[in-house]
Amino acid sequence: MSDFATLTDITGHPDGWETYDADQQPRMGFFTDTSICIGCKACEVACKEWNVIPEDGLVWTGDSYDNTSELGANSWRHVAFIEQRKPLRQDDEGDDALRWLMSSDVCKHCTHAACLDVCPTGSLLRTEYGTVVVQEDICNGCGYCVPACPFGVLDKRHLPRKPDDEPLALPLLGKKEDGRVWKCTLCYDRLKGGHEPACAKACPTDSIQFGEVDELRDRAHKRLDKLEQNGWNGARLYGDDPDDGVGGFGAFFLLLDEPEVYGLPPDPVVTTKHLPEMWKTTAFAAAATLVGTAVAFLGGRE
Repeated sequence: MSDFATLTDITGHPDGWETYDADQQPRMGFFTDTSICIGCKACEVACKEWNVIPEDGLVWTGDSYDNTSELGANSWRHVAFIEQRKPLRQDDEGDDALRWLMSSDVCKHCTHAACLDVCPTGSLLRTEYGTVVVQEDICNGCGYCVPACPFGVLDKRHLPRKPDDEPLALPLLGKKEDGRVWKCTLCYDRLKGGHEPACAKACPTDSIQFGEVDELRDRAHKRLDKLEQNGWNGARLYGDDPDDGVGGFGAFFLLLDEPEVYGLPPDPVVTTKHLPEMWKTTAFAAAATLVGTAVAFLGGRE
């Protein structure tokens, strides 16, 4: 993927996404309709199989049937299970109301992506499809992008070492400690071949829908209107607004409750938004300090 150019400024606001050979494509992404997610985890399995991701999450977390807990270097898809004493529809009554909120979380492929701003090696880049990916062959493991992400998506891969491992060996498929950052690529290799991402292909209910982002947004609003007409409780879109703090997601959601219920920030903002102002203030302060020091030095000589 070394033939890509990322056109972003320090605020994370992209001027566009083009390659050196101008092979720009329509922006592609995901619309995840959680109202029809059945929690089968087919997306998790398909993602791991296609991308050869090491196993993890083979533990009881105590959060219903959620065994992966969160997104990370070894979990590019995370199916959340949230049990609620709440009716499915607004007109439902009864004290025995119970519903499961299931949602397959993934990297948001933000329009304004802070991870792109802070990466010192150019390992993180925006592809011709508008997606954000990591080039593991040039990632130096600095980890600057990890705290920069407002969603906690990015993470370093740390794998247990075996007693017979050679200290300096570092295979790409991760039998030993890795240290680099890994995350969803929206199956870039499949996109280049004209195929949809593995998770969307495997989803049996079409909860994960893949396509051009503008078309997906139209589809999402129609789906939301239908749920509201049918009296569904708490239905809302999350990440579809191009005017939000990250310029809208490339992978957005229809939720059935507040974002916080799903472990998502309610009003995410690109973390590098104020960097230009901070650098300008720092420059002025440094200049004032130098001038003050020079004046004091010259005054002292007299």
